[in-house]
This record gives sequence, structure tokens and C-alpha cells, in this order.
Amino acid sequence: MAHPLYVAFIWHQHQPLYKSREAIDDPNGQYRMPWARLHGVKDYLDLILVLEEFPKLHQTVNLVPSLILQLEDYSRGTALDRYMALTLTSAIDLTDEDKGFIFDHFFDAHHRTLIDPYYRYSELNMQKHDKGREWCMENWSVHDYSDLLAWHNLAWIDPIFREKDPEIAAWFEKGKGFSLEDRKKIIAKHREIIGQIIPQHKKMQDSGQLELMTTPYTHPILPLLADTDSGQVAIPEMQLPQKRFQYPQDIPLHLRKAKEMYRDRFGCEPKGLWPSEQSVSPAILPYVAQEKFNWLCSDESVLGWSVEHYFYRDETGNVCDPHRMYLPYRLKTDYGDLAIVFRDHRLSDLIGFSYSGMEPRQAASDFLGHLQAISRSLVERQESEETSLEDPWLVTIALDGENCWEYYHDDGLHFLRALYAQLSEVDDIELVTVSEFIEKFPPKVDIKPNKLHSGSWVDGSFSTWIGDPVKNKAWDLLTEAREMMAKHPEATEKTNPEAWEALYAAEGSDWCWWFGEGHSSSHGALFDELYREHLRGVYAALGERIPGNLYEPLDDHTKKGDRPPEGFIQPVIDGNPDEQDWEKAGRVEIGGSTGTMHKASTVQRIYYGTDHMNFYLRFDVKMGAQPGRDLPNELHLLWYYADTDVFTSTVPLADVPDEAPVNYTFHHHVGINLVSQSAWLQQAWHSNDWHPKNHRIQVAFNQCLEIAIPWGDLHKEPDAWLQLVAVFADHGKFRSFLPENQLVALKVP
Repeated sequence: MAHPLYVAFIWHQHQPLYKSREAIDDPNGQYRMPWARLHGVKDYLDLILVLEEFPKLHQTVNLVPSLILQLEDYSRGTALDRYMALTLTSAIDLTDEDKGFIFDHFFDAHHRTLIDPYYRYSELNMQKHDKGREWCMENWSVHDYSDLLAWHNLAWIDPIFREKDPEIAAWFEKGKGFSLEDRKKIIAKHREIIGQIIPQHKKMQDSGQLELMTTPYTHPILPLLADTDSGQVAIPEMQLPQKRFQYPQDIPLHLRKAKEMYRDRFGCEPKGLWPSEQSVSPAILPYVAQEKFNWLCSDESVLGWSVEHYFYRDETGNVCDPHRMYLPYRLKTDYGDLAIVFRDHRLSDLIGFSYSGMEPRQAASDFLGHLQAISRSLVERQESEETSLEDPWLVTIALDGENCWEYYHDDGLHFLRALYAQLSEVDDIELVTVSEFIEKFPPKVDIKPNKLHSGSWVDGSFSTWIGDPVKNKAWDLLTEAREMMAKHPEATEKTNPEAWEALYAAEGSDWCWWFGEGHSSSHGALFDELYREHLRGVYAALGERIPGNLYEPLDDHTKKGDRPPEGFIQPVIDGNPDEQDWEKAGRVEIGGSTGTMHKASTVQRIYYGTDHMNFYLRFDVKMGAQPGRDLPNELHLLWYYADTDVFTSTVPLADVPDEAPVNYTFHHHVGINLVSQSAWLQQAWHSNDWHPKNHRIQVAFNQCLEIAIPWGDLHKEPDAWLQLVAVFADHGKFRSFLPENQLVALKVP
């Protein structure tokens, strides 16, 4: 190519409004959750400080207005959350209620990266899990609580600040014996770090290394504000709320408030808009153009729907037709043209979910290898079609810039430095801001606005935020509050800002993310309460009676049962169940039917999930169960590929019953000797035959059975569907199968 391959990184920094409207005078703090503060000292500043070490590299950062408000509140010292309030309390004065809250919540972190590396923090965490709540409440001393309060706040401070700040380094060296005075200094250091976030972003914007963009004020899903019926564009059969929310006039309000905040903090107009959850629709475009944004971003799934093209990937995960993805598109509106870029979903997810499990330099090299493969593919296509080499290409990498780093050792510091060092050394790849690219190379290819798909980054639909009974109930409550606002035309933003701020907060996307099916959180009940608090705030500010249902939880936050995967996982395969490792995995409860394994009741549940490297399985068994005694001595995993033209063979066991699904034919077979914990892999071939294949499968059986099977061993392309059945056998003779009433189905990432 005449041009280098241009690459635009966009980091999305966001937290919902955790500030309670009903607890301003609560001595425990008006902020219900500490995440804006804790991510403030761990993720926002260090990300760009590392980038500043590599001045050749330009990037784009999105700072969501609702996050900026909270960071400023903390830096001024006017924000107080319960976690901070307890940290600043003398351990002698802690009540039993305080101690219970600390026990439950001051280990809220990924233990492998934020707890285990620190001896004292890890010691207390092990006591929590090994001894239990009652023992800890009876035996933990004032010094134990004081150290736990300190470490909860220390562990979230990014390692880069240990390099730069001797006082922080000294606390980590000290390790234990923290006093109230130490904890006050730690919290003061939090405020100091957070206070540098906005000025450092402005400094790097002014130097040209960063482009800053914005998001609608409180991170609402704009297409759903315009019309909740847009949920049926991607899913025609979606069950919608009883009440239709249709207030497109709220869209410019969110956009204008975001722009006002941006101008005030950064001294210029934002050019780019990150629509919340990368959600777009034809209905929102006129409002975006009217507010004079130049460009916006979305996901490859939205592009695929919009241009009616499915983006196939090869076995290595690279797009087979990159020329259709790696360019900006033009959207023509009556108020001017907009450019839109679409992120490479898989490349973004590799950083977000998979590279944390790899050695940093290896992960950086793998990522660079993908970019170079894209470049080669584009060059080969141009040369084979004898097209112009003057057309440049833009690969967009866009992802959450905060949550993924919790799973990297040292918060991703070594990975980012390795990646940026390699990118700085190559001449055929250039990192740019999105505006730098589209101003130099305006988009030439149109998507007609009415052809733009209505969808988000999640499967190209809005099902994460609407369509579930609980999510729909939340929308009905919001619609009722918005209708009440409409009955008060005298309540403008100037005359009644409290009502509007409460409404804006309730319109944010984060609440419905956690409601109903799709995602779960140990803080689900608190998200539920905060959402209803914001809605109650609308009625209270208007002087209206607050409906009784706004005091009732939307959901049962204790329910358990089967569920699909909620995200990527990276468990350590050691046969010891770590609930944090598997918290986003799919789950199948065993029982409640007539299957043979239910009668034996030895296997209690199956967990399953993926990252970009492996497929993971976990079988939970009764305590003390042993293969060859309580369990058969073999497990056989068989993959069924529906509607796929591949060789298949029958289950390679004796005495297999003629019943579904074990009478199907399968393409891959993994056999596991549960006694020796050894495995073998076979692939179906001609004449109902199985051929052995090399593999790198991991197996461990201690308290549970854990298995990791590399996608490279199965040779399946990304986005392919597979279905799995697990068969137990004794010395090659069929005994039973799981799950009893379904196949485990999932898509290759």
C-alpha cells in the first residue's frame, strides 16, 4: 500500500451516576458505590501517561460526562461514598454492621491481580474463605480491620504511581500495621491522582497526541429514547414494554449538555460522538448532525446489518473481506454529512478479554501480527484487482478503557508498554486519532441514513436493555415518570433542574444492563434501588405523589438457575473451583428431571464459557466424589455442528442407547480419563471413523473437574456455532450423558 495501515484506538471511560438523591445527609456518604473513585486511581490517568511515553502514537479517548462530574466531585473533596467513610473511620469505632459490610465488600476485586499479589490482603482474603464470616467477625482484631481498610484502597492504585511516587511505594513496602492516619493519607492520594485526570487529558489534547470525544450526558441509548419500538428492528419478535417510550426531544438535551461540559473543561468543540453502547439508528442522525458533531462510531455488527453483508473470518480470526470494514462511511443528513467508523469487534475484544491471560510481549506481538495480516490482505486485494493504491485504510479498535485492566497483572502496564513499543518501531502502521484520519481522507462510501441499522455493539440489537420482562418493567416506570414531566411544562431545566437531572440519570443505559437476564452482579439490588431513587427524584422535584411501585424492587436478585454466558472468562485450570473465575460463565443446573445422572446426583452443575483462546468447562460434583468410585472413570465430549457440511461419526463407545442426542453423529471427540486426568482428541473421518489429532487440552480434577480446550485444536472459524454433549463411560462402555434435556450451545468468539 502507498499509505501505511492507519489504526485508531478509541478508549471509552464511563461510570453511571452513583450519587444518591436520598442520602445526601447520610454519614456513610452520598455516593452509593465507589467505582468512579477506584477506577479513577487505577485506570483513567495511567492509560494516557503510558501513551505519553510514546509521542509518535496518537489515540482517541471518550470521557463520559457522568464520569467527569463524579471525578470532579471526588477531586474537590465533596464526594463521600460508604467505602471511603469506613476507611476514614477509626477501627475501634466500627460497629458490627460496619464490620459486616467490610467483610462483604472490601474484597470486591479480581483476587488474582488485586488481592493475591499482596501478602497481607491475601492473608485476610484466605481467612474470609477458609474460616468464614462468623470466625472472622469474632477473631479479627482492630489491626486486621485497619489493614483491610487500607489494602482495599491501596490495591486499586495503579502500579505506574508506585514508580513515580515514593509515598505510595512506601505504603506497599510497609504491607501491614496501617493506622487511621495512614488511611487518611491514602484517601488524600486518591483525590490527588483523580485531580490530575482532566488536566492531563487536556494537556495531551492540546499537544495533538489525544483526541477527546464525548457521549450523551448520562449515557442513554439514544435510539430507545427516540422510540422503544426500535428494539424490534433487529428482533421482530421482541416483547416490548406495555408503554411505548417515544421522546426524541430528549436526545438534543443530552447532546447539548455533553457539549457544554466538554467546551468548559477542554476549551474547544468535540468532533466525535461515542453513542452510548455504540447504539445508532436512522432516527438519531439528524440530532447528531444538528449539534455539529463530525463523526460517530459503532460496531462491525451494525455495519454488517447496514450494508447487508456478513463479515466472515478465517481460522486465525482475521476478516476475509477487510476492504468493506476498514474505512469510514458517510451518512448524509439534511443538516450536513456525518462520518461513521465501525470497530473491529474481535480485535477490540482480544485486548478487552483475552490478552490478560498471555505474557505481555507475546500478547503485543499477537496483536501486531493481526494488524500486519490485515495490511497484507488489503495489499493483495488491491494488487489482484489492479485498484488504486492511493486509498488509505483505517482499522478502528474501540473498547472499554477501564474494566479489562483488572484482569491484567499490574493493570496492563507491561502489555501496553510492550504494544506501544512495537507499534512505535514499525513504519507500515500509523496510530492516528479518528479526526486526523477523516479530515485528511474524507469518507467516499455512503450508507444511506435510512439503511443504517438500529442496533448496538451487543449482537447488533438492543436486547441487553429491553425485551426482558424486568427490563420492560423498568422502561414502563421510566415512561410514567417522563409522562409526568410532560404534564409540567413549567418545569424547565432552568426552573426545575432537580427534576431534569433525576430524569437524565434514570435515562442512562447502565440500569437496564443489570436488570433481568443477560448480566448479573453482586450489587444488582443496589443498581435496582439507585434506578428507582432517580425516578422518585423526578416526582419529588415536581411536587407529585411518588408511586408506591417505586419503593418495590424490580427483580429478585437472589435467584439462581440456568443461564447463558454473560462474558468472556479466563479460569485457572487446577480443579479447585474459583467462583470469581467462572462468574460470567454459562451454567446448567443438573436435576429436576429423570436423567440417570440426576438419580446418582453426583454431578450438580456444569459451567461453560470461552475467551478467544480456549473453550472452558467445569463440572461440579458432590464433595469428595472420586472417579472410578462415585463417577465413571471416563468423560467423553462430543461436538455436534448443525447445518455444517463436515465428516461425522457416531459416539465411539459400546452400549450407546438409540436416543437423542447421543444417537447423533459428531465431528470432534475429546476423551478424558478422569483417573489419570489425561486426554485425547479425535476428528471424524470417512466411513464412520475417528482419527487422532494433536492437542493442547488441559484437565484438572480436584474439588471439581475443569477443562480447557484451545480453539486452535478444533480449527473452527470465529462466529461458528457448536453444540456439545458430555458422555460418561466406564472402560469404553456408555453410562450416562449430560445435560439431560439440552445440548450446551455457544458461538466461537
